[in-house]
Amino acid sequence: MMGLSRNDAAATSLLLNLEGVFTALLAWFVFKENFDKRIMLGMAAILSGSLLLSSDGFAFGGGVGGSFLVAGACLAWGIDNNFTKKIAASDALQIAMTKGLVAGVVNTSLGFLMGHLQVKASHLVFAGAVGFLGYGLSLLCFVLALRKIGAARTGAYFSLAPFVGAAIALVFGDASLSWPLLGASTLMGIGVWLHLSERHEHAHVHEVLDHDHSHVHDVHHQHVHATGDPVDEPHSHPHRHDRLVHTHPHFPDLHHMHTH
Repeated sequence: MMGLSRNDAAATSLLLNLEGVFTALLAWFVFKENFDKRIMLGMAAILSGSLLLSSDGFAFGGGVGGSFLVAGACLAWGIDNNFTKKIAASDALQIAMTKGLVAGVVNTSLGFLMGHLQVKASHLVFAGAVGFLGYGLSLLCFVLALRKIGAARTGAYFSLAPFVGAAIALVFGDASLSWPLLGASTLMGIGVWLHLSERHEHAHVHEVLDHDHSHVHDVHHQHVHATGDPVDEPHSHPHRHDRLVHTHPHFPDLHHMHTH
């Protein structure tokens, strides 16, 4: 919020691509998700666009200071995303609700401590709409994506959102079209495309695993049901994965956290 108050909305929206970069770097080098040259080049393009927006020559009201504040928020979200990946097999609605409740209490408390005591009713309505879309529905979808494609790729696909934000800012007159903005958009667009067009396929091993999560009976869930287990799909119950060796396109989801 402090960074947004110093930068214009279009610049801040595009700088939010750094969330995907930080998410991926932490996922790769701390949490050991796999990546290849194509994914690395995509991240390099997104980071280059972000640096272009943060340069001294780009005439944003907040300059480098506002950009660093936005970057700090993105780093915090990157850490958050990787920890959330660890619990993504749990109920996504419950995760979103718990995170929202805790974050709301913390954010509101910090706001009061910083002296922001005047709250208008109209602001509450707009804040509620932002919360429902940006922190409720968005977070629910984000957790489901973490479960299926891993933290790094979810962060990269999420990088499409800032382009929408920048376009809306231009439409509503909160920013003007400029060469740095066009250049950054081009670099970030190339980076996102490299990620979206990825195809990862090789022979891999699934070791024996016992766990409980929502699933359908696909190739990774060919197990026997016990008496009382649900029948309709998708459903959730404790189940075992036997050892399996096969080849198919895949992402680092719950069942593909193997080494390369």
